[in-house]
Amino acid sequence: MIKRKIILAIILGTSVALTACGSSVATQTTVSTTQESTEDTADAEDTAAETTTDADSVEETSEIVTNLSKIDNKKWQYNEEDNVYYQLGIQYCENPADTEYEELAIIVPAAYMDATDNGDGTYTCTLNTTAEVNGYTAETAPIVFPVNTPGYSAQSPMTEYSSVSEYTDAGYIYVHAGCRGRDAGAPAGVTDLKAAIRYIRYNDGNIAGDMDSIFTFGMSGGGAQSALLGVTGDSELYDDYLEAIGAVMGVSDSVLGSMGWCPITSLDSADEAYEWMMGTTRSGLTEEEQSISDGLTVAYAEYINSLGLTDSEGNALTLEESEDGRYQSGSYYDYMVSIIEESLNNFLADTTFPYDSDSSSQGHQAGMGPDGGNGGPGGGNGGPGNGAPSGEKPEGEMPEGEMSSGDMASSAETGEVDFTAMDNISRTENSSGVSISGTFETAQDYIDALNANGTWVTYDEATNTATITSIADFAEAVKTASKGIAAFDQLDESQGENTLFGYGDGEGAHFDSMLLSVLSELGSSYVSDFEEDLSQEDELGHTVDYRLNMYSPLYYLLSSSEGYGTSNVAKYFRINTGLWQSDTAVNTEANLVLALQNYGSEVDYSFVWGQEHTTAERDGDSTTNFIEWVNACVAAEAE
Repeated sequence: MIKRKIILAIILGTSVALTACGSSVATQTTVSTTQESTEDTADAEDTAAETTTDADSVEETSEIVTNLSKIDNKKWQYNEEDNVYYQLGIQYCENPADTEYEELAIIVPAAYMDATDNGDGTYTCTLNTTAEVNGYTAETAPIVFPVNTPGYSAQSPMTEYSSVSEYTDAGYIYVHAGCRGRDAGAPAGVTDLKAAIRYIRYNDGNIAGDMDSIFTFGMSGGGAQSALLGVTGDSELYDDYLEAIGAVMGVSDSVLGSMGWCPITSLDSADEAYEWMMGTTRSGLTEEEQSISDGLTVAYAEYINSLGLTDSEGNALTLEESEDGRYQSGSYYDYMVSIIEESLNNFLADTTFPYDSDSSSQGHQAGMGPDGGNGGPGGGNGGPGNGAPSGEKPEGEMPEGEMSSGDMASSAETGEVDFTAMDNISRTENSSGVSISGTFETAQDYIDALNANGTWVTYDEATNTATITSIADFAEAVKTASKGIAAFDQLDESQGENTLFGYGDGEGAHFDSMLLSVLSELGSSYVSDFEEDLSQEDELGHTVDYRLNMYSPLYYLLSSSEGYGTSNVAKYFRINTGLWQSDTAVNTEANLVLALQNYGSEVDYSFVWGQEHTTAERDGDSTTNFIEWVNACVAAEAE
């Protein structure tokens, strides 16, 4: 892992140009940087695990050239109720592909500023480096970036001030960056967010905030893009795309920490993972559909066995063929069973009986959206959805008539944010499985409800723990498939992820090469469509496999991958997911956790029993827990 300390020294200011950056004047700036980089140790895997190694370093010189001015400290506005200074409409790239999205807002606790009233509603501010908020100063305050992009949708920039007092009261700098959505095609969203991070870091010393303490957070597709920002720091695969929009080059876009709730990620293997875990819950399939489902299951086993994943003790995790031919055996299978059982036993340990499943903040979330995925336990005002502006419906984002940002913030307080209504992802109503509703007097009563359609959970009252019979039985009871065959790369190119890997015209395209192999073996009529899409190049000359690598965390994390060691991976990750969601398979998120642990990052994770597609937490609310986690990470860095 490379550790970079950028020392900025402005050498030359040359041409002057007007930009849309708050109507400020931008001076083309050439900046010389000195970067201290650590050499790889003899053991490459140990080096990757060391995110702050003290190994021998070498110096390399590079230049930062940009026509963007830094944030104008004469243009701050003030919100008295929250006691913050803020700026909106800051352009973070020179050549925006879409001016509707590519600008950011920054909100700063007032204590970090000494302000002079300009008399026109704006203030000239200088940094106050001694005042503290929650133990932080202008120089040590963490910087948080929300990624509110369900279904990989666009995130509109703030057009008017929106309170994020939970974060500013915690002493944080809050940066809300608009970004393009899936209609623009991958990697537009992550590229824009990287450009925003680079621009903020370019302002080091000009604005408050510790540029070495940047954290991203998001839910669903936003959780996925937050994870990608954590994994792909400074990846050269993004350079062409960053240069195309005029991002600040030569500045790092890596982050210290990444939070993701229910991240819909690892799309290179998500179809296969879905069928391996949930394919047995399908019914009424045609012969061709069943063959595709079976083929994807086998492909998943081959994929897992090629990764080199290990558990915490270094044991290889692999799949073995079972009697039903679906590879429901082996050390990887056993590991996934242990994840499910751990989640159930955490729930039993956390829950006090009698237990009201309809109103408890800990338990089951159902009834909002086809997946039953609502906001979960106290999404928390200022959570992943807060701070997004109201106004026009952005590309691929929430449908007409759905919640505005204000609705989202207020709904989050009561735990009623419906992320499935916002992402425009195709799902079907689930009618099978067990129904959990009402009050359960004892843990055994609850277990009996889980076993209503057949015994698959065994409960030991003496130890208050439970075991399950199989993953197939678990899925049939509480995690039935809600997406069609090829859940993410659907055969008719109609799924949101098809649009994500389209070519910027809002149309869908195929991207799953493993699925193509399955179809080829079956002699499917879909083969030609897949082959055409997978060979097509975008406007920068890259095929979909290149772009898919950019959006596949394991490409960067596993020593078996050619992308291993080519990025600056965040040191800290927090991944929480609703175990019962049918939006993705448990193993997709478990693979991400395993890969991060194998790489050497510190991972706080929880698979939350009874919750679905939501900002899942075992207890408390997502915003408070996120803030506490950030504080813990920063404190660990200070030790």
